[in-house]
Amino acid sequence: MQSKARAIIALAIIASLFSFLKFSHCESSGWATPDQYIHACYSDIPALFGERGLSKGDWAYANGGDSVEYPVVTGVVMWALANVTPHGDDAVKNYFNINIFFIALLLILTSLIIYKLKPEFSYLYPIAPAGIASLYINWDLWAIISMVGAIYWFDRKKLDLSALALGISISTKFMPIFLLFPIAFIFLRRYQLKGALRYLFICALTFAAINLPVYLTTPEGWLRFYQLNLTRGSDWGSLWYALTALGISLENLNYLSILILLAGFAAIAIYMLELRNVPSLASLSFIVLATVMCASKVYSPQYVLWLTPLAVIALIDKRDLHAFWIWQGAEFIYHIAIWQHLATVTGAKFGLPLYGYALITLLRIAATIYLVAIFVRRGLAGGTQGPLAHRSLREFLFDSASAYP
Repeated sequence: MQSKARAIIALAIIASLFSFLKFSHCESSGWATPDQYIHACYSDIPALFGERGLSKGDWAYANGGDSVEYPVVTGVVMWALANVTPHGDDAVKNYFNINIFFIALLLILTSLIIYKLKPEFSYLYPIAPAGIASLYINWDLWAIISMVGAIYWFDRKKLDLSALALGISISTKFMPIFLLFPIAFIFLRRYQLKGALRYLFICALTFAAINLPVYLTTPEGWLRFYQLNLTRGSDWGSLWYALTALGISLENLNYLSILILLAGFAAIAIYMLELRNVPSLASLSFIVLATVMCASKVYSPQYVLWLTPLAVIALIDKRDLHAFWIWQGAEFIYHIAIWQHLATVTGAKFGLPLYGYALITLLRIAATIYLVAIFVRRGLAGGTQGPLAHRSLREFLFDSASAYP
């Protein structure tokens, strides 16, 4: 193993230990409220262990409306690790520690994939402060590793493996389904319609193979995740929650969120058509998922775990590092803000009032948009790699117009 790869592993181990230190206060205090918010060490892992019947050995999707609110692979992981957790007075702590052990391993493996994709900037992934702060909030790393694997294989033309990995990732956290948009575009730019259909078929088949057994046996529990996301209102971290908190009344939120998302995707499509070269999936993934998260009805603090590896693999110039660190700084400030606001909501004597939380939420979203803009500018300047494909959309339109008298 190369010395640089060993250094990346060492950084990932150190990051996982620092994150453990951050969360250790809550472990010793039993995740009491509002203490877990004051010390910014809240985690869904111990909270859902009891609330979803996992502590009793219940199947993750057996309790109908009280089933786990995640796609199948995440639910299986939650259930499987609950079944190997020693019971007794320390069952919650044991469950938490078993889970974070595997999350730490996933961080190491994901760091190595990032190293393969972008060796010159890979050190940024494990040392990103907002990522370290959010590492053990939820089970996101189980989906992130397969998403990053799908990107790695796609850009190396191992398309069947990429489709398989993406199907697994979608079955774990669903967010990666939006990567099918840039994937379809890349296939079309390569004039590979059959390849696109084959990729979609393998991805869909993988998703169906994982999900159908659960849907057929416990349909109500399986549907809970999808129903929850369709019916939820504006939630923590979202643009919509911040605007509402600032007194801006919003109606028909589902339609408004979808409209903003479609507008964002239209802008991304124009951007991709402007690129002279066929872009890599690595160069587009951050732009796409950041757009989804900024338009979404919820923008959880741990979503930075999704965007950080995508930001690292999208970097192509050291001159853009300042934008990465500005964004990480805003994410870290938000990480503190959300917990201090929740401390106030749950009865702490001090914390962050709603108005301040809303402003910091907007700061976080603005920093994300800024990093997207930096990547777009770099792409339009010719930073993407790949074979020359066609004239830009602008050139095509102007040249077409010049053909008329």
